[in-house]
Amino acid sequence: MRKKVTKAIFPVAGLGTRFLPATKSVPKEIMTLVDRPLIQYAIDEARAAGIKEFIFVTSRGKGALEDYFDTAPQLEAELRKKGKDDLLDILKNTNMDSGAIAYIRQHKAMGLGHAVWCARRLIGNEPFAVILPDDVIAAEKTCLQQMVEAYEETGGNIVASMEVSPEKASSYGILDIKEDMGSMVAVRGMVKGTEPSNIAVIGRYILTPRVLSNLNKMKVGAGGEIQLTDAIAAEIEAERPVYGYRFRGQRFDCGSKAGFLQATVSFALAREDLRDELAAFLHTVTAEQKAAQ
Repeated sequence: MRKKVTKAIFPVAGLGTRFLPATKSVPKEIMTLVDRPLIQYAIDEARAAGIKEFIFVTSRGKGALEDYFDTAPQLEAELRKKGKDDLLDILKNTNMDSGAIAYIRQHKAMGLGHAVWCARRLIGNEPFAVILPDDVIAAEKTCLQQMVEAYEETGGNIVASMEVSPEKASSYGILDIKEDMGSMVAVRGMVKGTEPSNIAVIGRYILTPRVLSNLNKMKVGAGGEIQLTDAIAAEIEAERPVYGYRFRGQRFDCGSKAGFLQATVSFALAREDLRDELAAFLHTVTAEQKAAQ
């Protein structure tokens, strides 16, 4: 019987330099889309997919990230005193049970593959998910939940994938497709932004523990880093299955300023309490811009 995916790794050791000066003192993962930090969207997605153990690969200066998931007795007492039960309910979703969350330090910035490798002892011999909080995905059924359901049918290694325009392909790992089966594609290889297809890998993975064994043997690759894609490619070379999964939903690249702003507007417009006022403002701004041209 195939083991369930109950563990997820969240690589959050990056410095967030594209968002300086904000990230000088605030971890990028705590920056908010509307009223929830990026990391909360990732946690909520993982919970919906059945994840029970949350492993954060962090670095120096991420204390605020750890505090976010802890209880806040003084704040909760004040809200309870004022009868703000709705806010108390919101806070409950930010608290993590004791033992459900673990923090591991990545002492050197040696790439995504190295970050995942740092968590190897907590993963053991089980399949696991990797979630990059920079990629925020709006979907009726969360992206990781879709992937977990696909994994339960196929096994193997699964990477989330989406079509990208040719001019943007160089920014992504691109799948060399062996067989296109609709929502799933069997993968022949993974390359950096060249021609085999326009199907790009984005920040969701379900991986077998053999990928960790591959990472044990990995040498420094492109950019002087240990690449996760190299360890996944080793599975293809060993003739073990790797699939791309075309998820249903809209992905926002919140590692870029433009993507972060787009996500903020999109998520705000989806909120009943914000939609009308924001839409009216955007309409006014757009009309003013057109008039000025």
